[in-house]
Amino acid sequence: MARERIISPDEQSVDNEATVRETSTHSIRPTTLDQYLGQAELRERLSVALEAAKDRDDPMEHVLLYGPPGLGKTTLAHVIANELGTRAWVTSGPALTKGSDLVGTLTRMEPGDVLFIDEIHRLPASVEEYIYPAMEDYKIDFTLDSGMHARVVTYALQPFTLIGATTRAGLLTGALRSRFGIVHNIRFYETDELTSILKQAIPKLDMDTVDEQSLHCIASRSRGTPRIALRLLRRVRDFSQVRCDHRFDQSVVNEALKLEGIDDAGLDTLDRTYLETLSTVYEGGPAGVEAIAATMGEDAGTLQDVVEPYLLQAGYLSRTRQGRKITELGIKRLEQQIKG
Repeated sequence: MARERIISPDEQSVDNEATVRETSTHSIRPTTLDQYLGQAELRERLSVALEAAKDRDDPMEHVLLYGPPGLGKTTLAHVIANELGTRAWVTSGPALTKGSDLVGTLTRMEPGDVLFIDEIHRLPASVEEYIYPAMEDYKIDFTLDSGMHARVVTYALQPFTLIGATTRAGLLTGALRSRFGIVHNIRFYETDELTSILKQAIPKLDMDTVDEQSLHCIASRSRGTPRIALRLLRRVRDFSQVRCDHRFDQSVVNEALKLEGIDDAGLDTLDRTYLETLSTVYEGGPAGVEAIAATMGEDAGTLQDVVEPYLLQAGYLSRTRQGRKITELGIKRLEQQIKG
């Protein structure tokens, strides 16, 4: 079984296990909008919508959040529910395989509750049809039996707020997207924002005070993603405890992340191998991803979904009609790696 990449933005089992184990009295996740750091424009829009909804005693508008994984979409759904004083019901598009799955959840919800659907772009068309009247009129028409014995039963629902999250907004149908009152792209975080998030997590992880430079060092290697930043913080904390007698400074950060194979740009072994293969075997490109994958002995889909997004974001890789090409920045990165 392949080892999970520590710098993958996708949720891993270790994330949930660590949260439960280390925060039995309080969650590491923010619970209020004030504690939710970064994404200033989104927080401003949500604060207005939340205050208006509470003043009118109405459910908040439906919200669609889109962007890469690990940026806090699920966390934000819980924050919104907490601000409203209601419960967040969490599910995902692939888990809702038939209409009755959605009906079962919606009919159990209390007034003002939040329904969070992750990967909402993967909702089956048959389930999506039930979403429309539920979002607009708070009701569902459910067909029982079939043929001449078919009958339609209308379920009245309690007013609720739907929060949809997706990494691929372009796959949503226009009909579904148009029913969301607030649509927002969650961007990658700046290093200073990640540093603030790590600083906020320190007391929740029962850690002693850590100097800001060390936290900044971790944040700079976190690919603009809070989930990765918190995961790296826990790894450095463990290394500090076991190898350095709880000493936590920049040298300890560098040693701990070197052990994990993560360089000062946040690249791991798989990232570097990709760039090295493209640079040496294919002379910088252009080259097809299937050819690169075959040379590396990796799956092409893994490279496309796991490796390439960050290399493109960081400017180390370009994608052309002829194939992938390493950029000047990518070449400089490899040269720095050789010198280092």
